[in-house]
Formats: sequence, structure tokens, C-alpha cells
Amino acid sequence: MPHYNIAFYSDTYLPAVDGVVTSMLTFKKELERRGNKVYIFASKKGIGRRGNANAAKDIFLYPGVDFKPYPQYSVAIFPYYSLVKLRSLDIDLIHAQTPFVMGFSGMLAAKLGRYPLVGSYHTMISSKSLDSYYPKNRALKNFCSSYLWKYTKFFYRRCDVTIAPSRATESLLRRHDIRNTALVPNSIDTARFNPRVKGAWLRERMGIGGDERVVLYLGRVSREKRIEVLLRAAKALRGSRRDIRFVIGGTGPALDYYRRMARRLGVLDRVKFIGFVEDGVLPNLYAASDLLCLPSTFETQGIVSLEAMAVGKPVVAADYLALREIVENGRNGERFEAGNPLGCARKIEKVLNNCESYRKQAVKTADEFSVRKVADRLLKVYDSVSTKQAVY
Repeated sequence: MPHYNIAFYSDTYLPAVDGVVTSMLTFKKELERRGNKVYIFASKKGIGRRGNANAAKDIFLYPGVDFKPYPQYSVAIFPYYSLVKLRSLDIDLIHAQTPFVMGFSGMLAAKLGRYPLVGSYHTMISSKSLDSYYPKNRALKNFCSSYLWKYTKFFYRRCDVTIAPSRATESLLRRHDIRNTALVPNSIDTARFNPRVKGAWLRERMGIGGDERVVLYLGRVSREKRIEVLLRAAKALRGSRRDIRFVIGGTGPALDYYRRMARRLGVLDRVKFIGFVEDGVLPNLYAASDLLCLPSTFETQGIVSLEAMAVGKPVVAADYLALREIVENGRNGERFEAGNPLGCARKIEKVLNNCESYRKQAVKTADEFSVRKVADRLLKVYDSVSTKQAVY
């Protein structure tokens, strides 16, 4: 099997922790374990330092300005001189993890340098996803949604292959006439996320009693994630289940919005917003919980659902898009009608009453997405593009 020098281009990178960054770093580690070399080209906060000043020799960060709706992200300024660096690294192919400024610069570098180009579709694009940006201007929101899809088609049609992480996402791309697709799910490190991880010490640190049950949400705290469904489910369960604590982990533009909502619903005493979760304690946070709840209708796959299952925790999720493919009723979790707080509450209670019955199948599901298995599929994509001319 050939070894490749691969350039990942991304508009998001550490210290931001999201699905793109998690997927990228997980694959990087496994690809390099197999003898490949992965270089990351990404944006960074601040414009006052040299673009290539970084702690690692294989990470190239380009100065950027803050993206106000999501302060943990930045928009790179003039990252287009990366082509010189690519040539010095003897790159074999470019993999654009995002389609925006850094992704576009990767596309230009691929065209100018005649490198094969792979693109990943990680982030759902729709008018609903723009609610956080233009909540009161529907015309502008609809215009931006239409424009984004036009740009999305422009970008991904210029890739040799567009990677979709789920069947639902691949179907969506094909409906928008992006047909150069390959199904390669995001992966997880099952050596790190496994049923042996302990979480009791973290429960104690969070002030959660030993007899309390913990329902966890983990991810970006933004309107499209539909966290209001979980909060209303918490209200519905308040009278019958005083032993449940809801933990919301993550940051985002709607954090204050949801705190106010929890107060207004009268559940703030049962809901704990823990903010940014350090990467080192992620496995322990899953272990400290009894189940993961994902009310989002925005997921292209949902890496956190697989991480939770790998630790042996069932998942309660909206019956929508990619989550429908992962969560199986009565086996590794339960699905509820998207947007239905009462349905969510019923499924949470059902799972809490039978947690152990879901554990074995949850771990088995996660194992199918282990990075060692999924990396085989990614390398087959790289093999396919390395043997043909780039598409432009």
C-alpha cells in the first residue's frame, strides 16, 4: 500500500474543539501510525504574528480575524501563499476539511499545483443553520442560504471526491447535484473512548450526588442544535424524576439564551452549564453520565454519539438525518420525534430505567466506527484520486 504526504486544509483548529477538528486529528494520528504524513494548514486567532509560527513542524497556522457569531473561530487573512510550502513538503494530495477561506485556498493550491483534491462535507447548510446569524431578517437569511448552496456546489464539484460522513448527508449532496461522493464516516479512537473509562471523580467535581442520574448534552451551544427541546423535556420530567440532573457541555453563541430559557422554565436548579470541556476529560465526562441526549436536527453524522456509545452510554436522539442511521431503538439508544419535548422526556425515562440493557450494543456500534476500520475506507479514496488527473 502506498504512503502519502497529505495536506489537510481547515477553517477551524485548536483551541476550537468541534467535529471537524476532532475528525481531522483522529485521522491524522491513525494515518501517521500507518506510515503516511499529514500536514495541517489552518487559520488561527490574531493577525500580529507570522503565519508559520507554531509549536509543531507539521502545523501551519495563518493569521485571522475573529468570526463574531462563533468567537472560537477565525477567518484567515491571505493564506494563499501555502503553495510554496506544499512544494517543499512533497505533498501528494490535498484534503479540504472545510470549504471556506482555508478550504478555498486549498482548492486554488490544488489547481495551481495540479494536486488531487478531496473535500469533506462536515457542516449542514440550510436556512435553519443561519438562525443564529440573521434571526430577524428572513429575506437575508434565505438569500444567504441560497448563496451558500451555490458556493457549496461550486466548491465540491471541483473536488475529485467529496466525502460524506453518512448516507443521509450523501443523499443531501446528490439532491443538490453534487455527485462525486464517497461515503466515509467520521471515526473515533476506541482506545481512548472505551467502557473501562472512569467518571466518578468527575461527578464529584461537578457536585453531582451518587444517586443522581445524569443526562448529558455535549456540543456547540447554538440555536440550530435545538437544546430548547432538552430543556423542555427537563421541565416535563421535573415532577416525576427529581433524581435527574441535566449537564450541558460546550460553548457557543446561544449560551446565555439557553441559560435564560432554563431559568424561565424553572429548571435551572436541575441544569448545569459546564461550558468548555477540556479534551483530556471528554471520555470521563461520558463515563460520568448515564446517557447522551442529542435533540439536534443539524448533524451530518454526530461524532459525540459514537464517543458516548464507545464508553458504553446509550444515546437518546432526534429521529432525523444522520442520527437516524446510528441510534437504534431498543438496542444502543432511543429516537424521538424531532422537536417533540414530551417524546424526548419519555425516551430519556425509558433509557434511564434500563441503561444496562443498551450498553453492550452501544459499544458494538461504536466499534464499527473505530478509526482503524474507517481509515481503510479513507485510504481507498486517496488511492482512487492519486491515480487520476485532478478535476477542474
